[in-house]
Amino acid sequence: MKVVILAGGYGTRITEESYLKPKPMIEIGDYPILWHIMKIYAHFGYTEFIICLGYKSHIIKEYFAEYYLRTSDVTFDLAKNTMKIHNTQTEPWMVTLVDTGLDTMTGGRLLRVRQHIGDETFLLTYGDGVADVNINEQVEFHKSHGKLMTITSTPVLPRFGLMEINNESLITEFKEKSEKDATMVNAGFMIMNPGIFDYIDGDSTFLEREPMSRIAKDGQLMAYEHRGFWQCMDTARDKEKLDELWRSGNPPWKVWQ
Repeated sequence: MKVVILAGGYGTRITEESYLKPKPMIEIGDYPILWHIMKIYAHFGYTEFIICLGYKSHIIKEYFAEYYLRTSDVTFDLAKNTMKIHNTQTEPWMVTLVDTGLDTMTGGRLLRVRQHIGDETFLLTYGDGVADVNINEQVEFHKSHGKLMTITSTPVLPRFGLMEINNESLITEFKEKSEKDATMVNAGFMIMNPGIFDYIDGDSTFLEREPMSRIAKDGQLMAYEHRGFWQCMDTARDKEKLDELWRSGNPPWKVWQ
């Protein structure tokens, strides 16, 4: 089963870094968040990736083109123009990088890589979020219900405390956020059957809007509930949180050894 990663957006809310590189290449620790996402999938045996590129796509291409050198010790004999590799630690991944357009929307990007996916069920996620989702359990869940699409749902607490206000604009209560105030959101880590392409019109299609709405109305959209760790890297504050967790030595999304 192939893994499609949407990695073409601008990431404008992390402006100090996304000005220089695409958002999936922003590093958590010493590795791009894209690498962390791929390590999660690879841990469960999914090592064939299709990455949908857009903004500054050449940076992602260069990263993988140089990956062998990045993970190896190297001796260069400049006089003989030769190179010797030592202690390589490269990954057993097959990575297909596809330019899907600078301003193409998420559904359009997916449609543009259809030929690389083929006529089979596939995994799909965003290039900016990590989780300790059990991918194998999710795949079994998807197979069990037989529907077109599965998304991972996860609870997210409101950022601030809540106020109760009556009809006369009087604040009657101020309370701290709690689990009962959480909202279930799409955490990515989706699974789709190839019939999904019938719901996508072209480059301007947002996967999360009309296609998902129509799929839900057709009774073909299921939620795999995840109550463990999930964090998207939407802002500089999110990046700082993920960096801190990585430095702790035991980041919760690090399911691999």
